[in-house]
Amino acid sequence: MEILNGKEFAKEIKEEVRGKALAMKKKPMLACIIVEGDKASEIYVASKQKACTECGMLSRVVRLPNDVSQQKLQNEIKKLNKDRAVTAILLQLPLPKHLDETSAINTISPEKDVDCLTNINLGKLFAGNSDFAPCTALGIIKLLEKYDVEIEGKHAVVVGRSLLVGKSVASLLEHKNATVTLCHSKTQNLKKYTKDADILVVAIGKCKYITADFVKKDAVVVDVGINRVDGKIYGDVDFENVSPKCKLITPVPGGVGPLTVACLMRNTLYLEENSNRE
Repeated sequence: MEILNGKEFAKEIKEEVRGKALAMKKKPMLACIIVEGDKASEIYVASKQKACTECGMLSRVVRLPNDVSQQKLQNEIKKLNKDRAVTAILLQLPLPKHLDETSAINTISPEKDVDCLTNINLGKLFAGNSDFAPCTALGIIKLLEKYDVEIEGKHAVVVGRSLLVGKSVASLLEHKNATVTLCHSKTQNLKKYTKDADILVVAIGKCKYITADFVKKDAVVVDVGINRVDGKIYGDVDFENVSPKCKLITPVPGGVGPLTVACLMRNTLYLEENSNRE
């Protein structure tokens, strides 16, 4: 068993981004919009600001009150769309229940949609017309490539169908010529599919749900889960018991999480490099 060390690889990605960003005449700027009230969101936004500084890029945070209206939220997004200093826009999710996430996300200009969640950018991704992808999904593919994991012709099983992770990583794996099975909460006899996976990606938000009997010998397992229990962080995979069966496996923490932030920096740089703005 070998560890897929996302933490170390994330450092490499950020160093590469930093070198390119510092050489740019116009520094890339990431603008994060946060609707206040969610402690985890505050932590995530702070980590993104820190990463921007580490990568030689600029950051801006737009804070909105918890009771902000849909119209006010979308007006703030439109202001950032028009702001030529802003390279990339990130809407920190989740939003309070009274707000429509889909409408808000699709207010972001596709040219500044750093999370690749607008209908236009997702359409390009699913059609196979773009290598630009949501940060976590992109990080997973980059990590597999870093460790020379053979994807073409392999059976990849993705558990979880969110746009941010499940559907996006399934699409990227398909583009790499894997045979992909996408499972979810309504899948019957999940174990039947996961036990056949050469590459297993798990993003379901259930602590240690995937146990050793779900995994075949010498599988490559990518655990996207972040579950906080009694002050500790666990994945969706029972690492202690599953890892002896694996060829490669990501730890939690230190696996996919750091790559998500690193690929956010990479996506911000990508948007600046491909910007039509003067």
